[in-house]
Amino acid sequence: MRADLAVAQALVARTVALDGDFDLALVAGDDGVLWEQDGAGFAGRGVAARVPVAPGGLGSGGLAPGGLGSGGLGSAALAQAGDEVSAVLGDIEVEGDLAPLAFGALPFSPSVGGELVVPQVLVRREVDGSCWLTVTGPTGAPVRSDEIEASLRQGSAAVAAAIPDWYSVTTKPSHAQWCQLVGRAVRAIRAGQLSKVVLAREVEVVANRAFSVTEVVRRLRVLHPSCMIFTAGGFVGASPELLVARSGDRVRSHPLAGTTVASGDPVADGQWGSELLASSKDREEHRLAVDAVVVSLAPFCTELAVPDRPTVMALGNLAHLGTPIEGTLRRPLPSVLDLVGAIHPSPAVAGVPRAAALAFIDAEEGIDRGRYAGPVGWVDGAGNGQWALAIRSAELSGHRARLFAGNGLVAGSDPAAELAETQLKLQSMLGAIVRP
Repeated sequence: MRADLAVAQALVARTVALDGDFDLALVAGDDGVLWEQDGAGFAGRGVAARVPVAPGGLGSGGLAPGGLGSGGLGSAALAQAGDEVSAVLGDIEVEGDLAPLAFGALPFSPSVGGELVVPQVLVRREVDGSCWLTVTGPTGAPVRSDEIEASLRQGSAAVAAAIPDWYSVTTKPSHAQWCQLVGRAVRAIRAGQLSKVVLAREVEVVANRAFSVTEVVRRLRVLHPSCMIFTAGGFVGASPELLVARSGDRVRSHPLAGTTVASGDPVADGQWGSELLASSKDREEHRLAVDAVVVSLAPFCTELAVPDRPTVMALGNLAHLGTPIEGTLRRPLPSVLDLVGAIHPSPAVAGVPRAAALAFIDAEEGIDRGRYAGPVGWVDGAGNGQWALAIRSAELSGHRARLFAGNGLVAGSDPAAELAETQLKLQSMLGAIVRP
């Protein structure tokens, strides 16, 4: 098992309560990991253990119970990673009430490998501001929790470096090229080659000073307070879309598809929301996303509750059609990573049929998505966890930032309208990165 190679020596995780509140963005810094929603979550630094996620590729097959083959294209690799991270976390001796966990931001493409990381230093924060420190290290090695806490406090008091005040912005592909690409996709859909495909655009921002992940996270909290905010080594975002979560025998997913503008004005937003619900194009796009999640999760469940009608979710400057899906899992309980592998890449970020959509994206899109639109989240030793789709995201590297936005295309898609929608989506991250 590769997990034996991920940990070279026995580990122990020691947890102590922290006195006072901590800003998780400062704990994570520019190189750490962070997961936060509604003011609660965790931030980690350093690496106590790594668990690789092997490339899945088109031949990985489905791992749904009963051999139904409904799993995602990377399901075998993620299922193996689930077993291995469970073994790694299970071998860690735990001192205190809280056990360590593993975090990952995985590539969009199942054919590209990734990794899960068990942080060496982990700070958990509750909504009320209470915090705990978990330090994971070699058994027998001294753990100076007081020194680590002092270091965290010193970092929290540090003055932020000067932020950029000059920017250049470049789109890839150009507006005209992307509209032509949408046209080719719509023709392929109308010709019956596929039912839906999600295509993305990239924007590169170059600044006169290095970007601060911490500052971007702080801005995202204000701009998108209800979203799942994450960072992983310079990859940062605020995702509105829950891919899948597992807690005990309960499973949840909340696919989003179909988009309109939102303004905060109740009258205008009500009108736009009604038009979104009445749009046959958006309802079809959403139905395809929901159906695929249901097909992927059903073999794992004894029951699955799916509302008959989507609702309109307002998130910042956008509103989406959303359908909350909940179910009870069969025993033996799958890891949340089994469920991630079964669903991803979902029609919300790839298309239908999945293989045809991925082939179209690979041949036509012309950008490297990297971790954009991939699964991002965490898993514990019992297989519980929460994973989002890494949309509304950016890769920060020194003075450069790469931002992404994508749209689901169906037979009724209009290139100009789809371009305008991506521009609205890009504003979500541009507002946190570009501060003129």
